[in-house]
Amino acid sequence: MTATQPPLTARLFAMRFSSTPRGARLARRLCGHRLDVWGIPYGSDTHDVITLVAAELCANAVRHGHVAGRDFHLLLTADPSTATVRIEVSDTRGERLPCVPPAYGTIADALEDGRRGLLLVEALADRWGCSPRTGGGPGKTVWAQFSTPGVTPTA
Repeated sequence: MTATQPPLTARLFAMRFSSTPRGARLARRLCGHRLDVWGIPYGSDTHDVITLVAAELCANAVRHGHVAGRDFHLLLTADPSTATVRIEVSDTRGERLPCVPPAYGTIADALEDGRRGLLLVEALADRWGCSPRTGGGPGKTVWAQFSTPGVTPTA
């Protein structure tokens, strides 16, 4: 008799946060906690990279996507079947789109312009981009995706 294991299902964490530095900090901490619970442990390179990118996207939502009285939304998914983790951060400023780092000219230009966060996202994420916000009003969603070979999110 062969034992069969149940199929691994995708993990999902979604929450709205106040569009403040405190909200961005809380989003980063909860993202890190959720990754740990899903089997991507604190202190691992994968955990640290994903948490750093989540922190940058949330900070950008607060700094560049803030509209008074409106929150930003974080969606974190882990799919064991494809060994990927995806972060989506939505804000309500659809007219302020992120610049793709090559548009900066040089790294020095980006640093001078105060846009080093997207350089980190570009360097650390396997893929990232921006799309119109869906289902929750006006705005945009900035997302980043990571391959996590050898790490199978669980729990």
